[in-house]
Amino acid sequence: MRPFSYERATTPAAAALAARARPGAKFIAGGTNLLDLMKLQIETPAHLIDVGPLGLDRIEETPEGGLRIGALVSNSDLAGDARVRRDYGVLSRALLAGASGQLRNKATTGGNLLQRTRCPYFYDTAQACNKREPGSGCAAIGGFSRQLAVIGVSDHCIATHPSDMAVAMRVLDAQVETVNAAGETRAIPMAEFHRLPEDRPHIDTVLPPGDLITAVTLPRPIGGTHVYRKVRDRASYAFAVVSVAAVLQRDGTGRVAFGGLAHKPWRVEAAEAALPQGAKAVAAIALAGARPTHENAFKVTLAERTLAAVISDARG
Repeated sequence: MRPFSYERATTPAAAALAARARPGAKFIAGGTNLLDLMKLQIETPAHLIDVGPLGLDRIEETPEGGLRIGALVSNSDLAGDARVRRDYGVLSRALLAGASGQLRNKATTGGNLLQRTRCPYFYDTAQACNKREPGSGCAAIGGFSRQLAVIGVSDHCIATHPSDMAVAMRVLDAQVETVNAAGETRAIPMAEFHRLPEDRPHIDTVLPPGDLITAVTLPRPIGGTHVYRKVRDRASYAFAVVSVAAVLQRDGTGRVAFGGLAHKPWRVEAAEAALPQGAKAVAAIALAGARPTHENAFKVTLAERTLAAVISDARG
């Protein structure tokens, strides 16, 4: 690990100001992803800003009837909150599927949204990776791609986003609250927060450099049956080959988002109108334009079948 300097932030705006003053600085909270990347010298920040003391660790009800989840709420506390389990069950289930208890105790809500891809070529510094080193190429294209993206890909990157929580947040229409160095705040819809790779795969989100996530807000509960189904290569904690987050109503309507398929949680609202017709009709719309490799083409069929299982579960 390379040498780095360290400071503790006193307010969210001060943290953002410190990050803006030190280009390349990184925020650190639980550190469950960042520290691993620093040890491998994939991330090499010269300065770390500890946002742990900022008190952003509360879950509060909003005047609109939803929940405001502080960026530093741990994944364990979020999954176990009685209001989340009752009204946003898909989120609780996604978090419990996401990692071991030890990791959930340290991982934070904001950090979960910002975690980097688990593409093996991103983690191997001897391989070309546009996400790690812009302009170096993508060794995954033409390489081992079984776990990688099948839709929303580009000629520069076929990595997937690894978060389970983000898939559930997307189906719930969450918003990400941020603050910048001037103390200005804004709310970014989850639909817009993560980027597709295009020709700049090293930029994962629309968050400007130095801006800090302060909270995630959930709208008022929408009812229905909440299901999160994750298909993985082994029963122990592993990243999704394919996952489906769904909130389904008794009349056959609902919402669906997929994980493990793209550079971001994948939800196509137009496809949800086909839910009463079944999984095949939804998948045909949601995955139109998929560009799988010969190694991961099975994901298209697996996504459809996983959604079919989710619909079957919801109908009892």
